[in-house]
Amino acid sequence: MQFNPNANLDPSQVEDRRGGGFPGGGGGLVVGGGGIGLIVLIVALLLGVNPGDLIGGSAPSAAPYDQSVEGGRGDTTLAQECHTGADANANEDCRVVGYVNSIQAYWKDYFAQKGQQYQPAKTVFFTNAIQTGCGEATSEVGPFYCNEDKDVYIDLGFFDDLRTKFGANGGPLAQAYVLAHEYGHHIQDLTGTLAAVQDSGSGPQSGSVRIELQADCYAGVWARHAADTGYLTPPTDKDVADALNAAASIGDDRLQQEFQGQVRPEKWTHGSSAQRQQWFKTGYQSGDPAACDTLHGQL
Repeated sequence: MQFNPNANLDPSQVEDRRGGGFPGGGGGLVVGGGGIGLIVLIVALLLGVNPGDLIGGSAPSAAPYDQSVEGGRGDTTLAQECHTGADANANEDCRVVGYVNSIQAYWKDYFAQKGQQYQPAKTVFFTNAIQTGCGEATSEVGPFYCNEDKDVYIDLGFFDDLRTKFGANGGPLAQAYVLAHEYGHHIQDLTGTLAAVQDSGSGPQSGSVRIELQADCYAGVWARHAADTGYLTPPTDKDVADALNAAASIGDDRLQQEFQGQVRPEKWTHGSSAQRQQWFKTGYQSGDPAACDTLHGQL
């Protein structure tokens, strides 16, 4: 899957805070505002991490991150380097900018068709640790969405982890799937789904699993329409296979078997490999967000 070389990129949709962190970093996550517990459930199993180990409710909150230092310099670099689809084809940072642009272009158009206004969400690059509207986070939690500041956060090193730690094939659509999944949570936030599923729990039929599978489905919907946004060429069969492979590699059953040596469905928060593949395919084959109703019936 390549970018249209003449597509115009909008790097303002991405904020680069790499190399920054926060003063006194290393204290783990602080539960703050609403939703950080949901975020941990959303991302913890991506890296085989126990969610309880990632939450430090008694830890002191770090001082706000000084965006005028690292963030400003990184954003300037993106603005200088990421202008067109040709830049996205040649540069990883610009490629992610292009994915974000395409994902948001699709959802903006979809909301407009429904007579609604889409609220954009920035993607924030960071390394090691970062202060968010939901508290302090480290790279260990993987990519995540914060419903307090309505931003998506990612340490781009996760794309390497996807291949080396989880055994995924990698590939352009596999990377885009990760971002599109997180923007799926943004859509759930805008539509009230996140607020409605408050008692998320765990298990094969839990609210957590239903939320995650819907985000996978939304990612598939975007993939179906990616070329329609004008940024990308249509996905090839290999691209789709790579995305499905990535979805399978972070299924709860596969992660539990790999990191714990046993499968415990009662602890699932994301869904099995088969479920994650199924719902991405549902979104991709239908191209319709209405087909992504994972909140009702048996999964």
